Amino acid sequence: HHLDDPATALAGIRAALRPGGLLAVAEVDGMPTFLPEGGEPGALERRCREALDGLHAEQLPHRGADWGSLLAAAGFSVEQERAEPWELRAPLPEGAGRYAYLVFERIRDNLVGRVSPEDLAAVDRLIGGGPEDVRHRDDLVVRSTRETWMARRPTI
Repeated sequence: HHLDDPATALAGIRAALRPGGLLAVAEVDGMPTFLPEGGEPGALERRCREALDGLHAEQLPHRGADWGSLLAAAGFSVEQERAEPWELRAPLPEGAGRYAYLVFERIRDNLVGRVSPEDLAAVDRLIGGGPEDVRHRDDLVVRSTRETWMARRPTI
């Protein structure tokens, strides 16, 4: 779902799409957040996200790209563009804690050397099975923003 060369991919999609055909593109603004925004839990999560931004810029250089401009440059007519923040609060679906655990577990090793030892220890507590483990917390809030673009291949 990540494109190494969006211009080439969009040119191929445009060629395959019939005239007048519609293309929908959706992008999230990065990993979701889970911890309460106020206080240290939210600050920890912000620091982790900021630390990973540099890594993502290297590995996923087109994440956060201006897809409206990319679509227009590929010959599409952008008909709609919007950003939709979403937030899930308690009562959360049964798998929310597990989802948070999987996200923190996945990013943990990438945080080594990018955050302080104290922050890394705090992340370890979030996935360590103890009382602070995200799978046992009742204060999680799942937040993200999804951007969408609707673009049409011109009929001419």
